[in-house]
Amino acid sequence: MTVAPSPAIDWAAVRADFPVLTREVHGKPLIYFDSANTGQKPDAVIATVDDFYRRHNANVSRAVHTLGTEATEAYEGARTKLARFLNVRGDELVLCSGTTFAINLVAYSWALPRLQPGDAIVLTRMEHHANIVPWQLVAQRTGAVIKVAELDELGRLDLDRLYALLTPDVKLLALTHVSNVLGTVNPVREICREARKRGIATLIDGSQAAPHLALDVAAIGCDFYAVTGHKMSGPTGTGALWARREHLDAMPPFIGGGEMIKEVRFEGTVFADGPRRFEAGTPNIAGFAGLGTAVDYLSALGMANIEAREQALLERFNAALGEVPGLRIFGAAPGKAAVVSFLIEGAHAHDLATLLDLEGVAIRSGHHCAHPLMQHFGVPATCRASLAYYNTFEEIDAFVAALNKVRKLLA
Repeated sequence: MTVAPSPAIDWAAVRADFPVLTREVHGKPLIYFDSANTGQKPDAVIATVDDFYRRHNANVSRAVHTLGTEATEAYEGARTKLARFLNVRGDELVLCSGTTFAINLVAYSWALPRLQPGDAIVLTRMEHHANIVPWQLVAQRTGAVIKVAELDELGRLDLDRLYALLTPDVKLLALTHVSNVLGTVNPVREICREARKRGIATLIDGSQAAPHLALDVAAIGCDFYAVTGHKMSGPTGTGALWARREHLDAMPPFIGGGEMIKEVRFEGTVFADGPRRFEAGTPNIAGFAGLGTAVDYLSALGMANIEAREQALLERFNAALGEVPGLRIFGAAPGKAAVVSFLIEGAHAHDLATLLDLEGVAIRSGHHCAHPLMQHFGVPATCRASLAYYNTFEEIDAFVAALNKVRKLLA
């Protein structure tokens, strides 16, 4: 969904909603550039979780008393809000602990019963381990094989080579919407259209897209779409899988227990319809109440406004990094998200990140759960700075000053 951004937002007031951003680290003001790892939480989300435990704590769907009703309303309210945010039907949205669980659900409930020796799964070089390892485990058990779509020199998918991989043996194409390392925004709508022409199911990892882009999952045309709540300024342990109704109806349960059944007898069990068939046990009710508030918060700001703000920050960030001697950026795809992975000549990523922490700067260092991508670039690790709408231009200037100070120390 494309919506024109509004220039009227007071971003300083937005930043003031995030209490952690007021703290100091090692006596320095915190500069939090690690939002691709987890998003910070506004006061409203923190207050919702606190209020749930103080006033509403009970289990969902298992009581007629007032607290049980309130807990159920908070939980199901989150489903409704998230469905609207993604532009999907609520009865096709499985609430779960996050993208990793969602992908594993598809791997074991959809792929495992279907794949046979000789079938293939296509992944891309830029995938997070959560969108690689489950498919490897399923392939080992079924005799299927994995094919890998490679990148061009800018860190974009080579679409011609990708489409050439989509041969009749391919049953599933699984790819990220936005790379957590390169920031590349993949043309998922076009890719899903090409896969659909060939009768290939598609799964999109939306972990890095949902916090930053206006999403219309229905328009993307995929079969499965996974999101994780903690990157959306919501609590950890929350997320969702959207799946087409025909898939949910055909998929067997992934985990058995309470709440995912209609009737249990020792002779056999009648399972609930999806999505509840896949929601066994007591969920993270307080977390989902908080996620509902996070969705409200993002929606009130407007995802087009968030995207425009982050693109402005990225433009300033790239210009500032261009003045740093010996700095190499990984990934330069046009229209990329505000994620910048980099190295400085002669300095190890972990040393850079450790010294930057002493300056109050929080960035990520390591392989970012993307070993195959590190192997592609021939490096063991990178530093990654990831920006969000609550960051500032002043923080960028302070970050570059700290980076130059650390660079000289390591020279």
